Amino acid sequence: MVMEFGDLRRGATIEIDGVPFKVEEYYQQKMQQRAPVYHIKMRNLLTGQLLDKTFSGYGLKLTKAPVENRECTFLFEADGIYTFMDSATFDQYEVQKDVVGDSTDYLVDQTNCELVFYRDKPIMVEMPTTVDLQVTDTPPGYKGDTASGGGKPATLETGIRITVPMFVAIGEKVRVDTRSGEYVTRVTD
Repeated sequence: MVMEFGDLRRGATIEIDGVPFKVEEYYQQKMQQRAPVYHIKMRNLLTGQLLDKTFSGYGLKLTKAPVENRECTFLFEADGIYTFMDSATFDQYEVQKDVVGDSTDYLVDQTNCELVFYRDKPIMVEMPTTVDLQVTDTPPGYKGDTASGGGKPATLETGIRITVPMFVAIGEKVRVDTRSGEYVTRVTD
């Protein structure tokens, strides 16, 4: 499917030279008596590399990438292979660790996420904005330690280390932002 510059949106996927890209930012620059110049900042979906590309001329035509997002549930990991189940069809997909990437810091059994497919091959895992994880190790908080509003280090069930407030104890669940890796709030069930 062919797209023109006016059809672009943030988050749209385009294909250039057989490589899928996700549009991060875009703008058009017009100068008097010259052809317009189009600037597109995009992320390579295969490598994660951020690319700034400039096109010039009238009638810019881009190809929409055949990318599909599927709602999935993470089942388990064995020998560096992560198994996901499609929430709609119950099909299972085995994904290599390099495709999962940094999402491994937030994956626990039964985590809902999205698998991104390019030409029916999983290329990326998109995590929800926040996930709830259990604290497995953190030093105790002491009375009076909260005067500065500081925090203390904590290790979560996936092995990731974050900074949490002094009142968080071992065994409690905390909500973590998957974009920044920062503590959001304590979770009470």
